[in-house]
Amino acid sequence: MSEENIKIISQNKKARHDYFILETIEAGIELSGTEVKSVRQGKVNLTDAYASVNNAEVFIKGMNISPYEHGNIFNRDPLRERKLLLHKNQIRKLIGQLQQQGYSLIPLSVYLKGSLVKVSLALAKGKKLYDKRDDIAKRDSDRHIDRVMKDRRNSGY
Repeated sequence: MSEENIKIISQNKKARHDYFILETIEAGIELSGTEVKSVRQGKVNLTDAYASVNNAEVFIKGMNISPYEHGNIFNRDPLRERKLLLHKNQIRKLIGQLQQQGYSLIPLSVYLKGSLVKVSLALAKGKKLYDKRDDIAKRDSDRHIDRVMKDRRNSGY
């Protein structure tokens, strides 16, 4: 089995800061021709994007794909809703999980897998302010420990 060629186009780094990631799902995305060309140039912004389920279909909203420079009349609205391509059983599972209070569907990244544009979605639960502070304190303490260990290794202990 050959490995797929994966090239990450855009990541939503703030999502991991604002949410607990419970599960990730890979989905295809329905794009027009000029949108694909713009994605290949890396002109995607996921900062305010989220996904929702409407009539047993999943749509991504708030994802900004900048217009392609040479697209003229074929360019679409940069912030339009885009349909995500998932199997029916995956959508049914998502509907059941999203009905629980506080759960959201957040895009983590957009990437090219071979020649296809894919979106990594996360089933996530929002963090409270104190959770964010705990994460920052843990990260700082880990950095401090790593720094001390590196100094000890370099000094010959």
